[in-house]
Amino acid sequence: MASAKILKPPALRKGDRIGLIAPASSFSREGFRAGSERLRQMGYEPVYSEQIFDRDLYFAGTAERRTRELKELWQREDIRALVCVRGGYGSNYLLENLDFEMFARQPKILIGCSDITTLLTAIHDRTGLVTFHGPMVAKDIGDGTIDLSSWNNSLGGSAEWNVPTAGVEVLRPGRARGKMYGGCLSLLAASLGTPFEIETEGTLLFIEDIGERPYRIDRMLMQLRLAGKLENVRGFLFGEMLGCDRPLDETYTLQQVITRVLEPYNVPVIFGLKSGHVTGSNITLPIGLQAELAAEGSEASLRILESATITAAR
Repeated sequence: MASAKILKPPALRKGDRIGLIAPASSFSREGFRAGSERLRQMGYEPVYSEQIFDRDLYFAGTAERRTRELKELWQREDIRALVCVRGGYGSNYLLENLDFEMFARQPKILIGCSDITTLLTAIHDRTGLVTFHGPMVAKDIGDGTIDLSSWNNSLGGSAEWNVPTAGVEVLRPGRARGKMYGGCLSLLAASLGTPFEIETEGTLLFIEDIGERPYRIDRMLMQLRLAGKLENVRGFLFGEMLGCDRPLDETYTLQQVITRVLEPYNVPVIFGLKSGHVTGSNITLPIGLQAELAAEGSEASLRILESATITAAR
């Protein structure tokens, strides 16, 4: 189902309207209000329906409501971007009822992480549309823990730019060029065997998660490996992996676990890139663009080699 053509959405500008959507779990109203106000301070006009506050079990309303919300805001001519409020769980419920041609007919910016990985990868794989792994309304935007440089470079149409890599650890040195791709590991693994299975060939594969013990990380990586999804990956970039620490009575590290699973692949591997579940400064990563990874000694650099959005006059 992978699309050979890359589609880029129009760039985001100050004064633009941003649609807020909740395709997965319900969320804190306090965090939502803080995130909405922060977007206003950044120069945008947030737009949302009061039904976004609906609840159905642990979801932000029924699957029908969440699907309708995405469709309606995407089709509005005055909305330039859609930013997800929260991840959690539930984006997979939308997949069967989405018209993927809608995303290709009317390219727009879509930003989220965690459970939103499901939408980011499925939309990109089926349409070629560049999507964005990054901060969400009720978390990083509301908390102010958003990396503004990558937000502006990604969404504003910068031709080339460097992704912040301060604090990143090199697990295997090397240089590689490929398509930025990936997201939350548990969602990447959950796609296998479905019509929305991830397409990883020729990628710099970004992998992150939260609250998973090392043996679970091992199991999911092995699942990807046995499914052939790691064979033609050109480089691996791991997130901070918050809460994925070893038990206190063990001496191994998560980095050792990762290195062991990826031992068959002679490609660069880095650890600690701050996108998704992070301690601060959540980076916006464009999914679908060519990028270059260089990992030498104790330092790594990651450069996006093309613009993620189109800056043509409206």
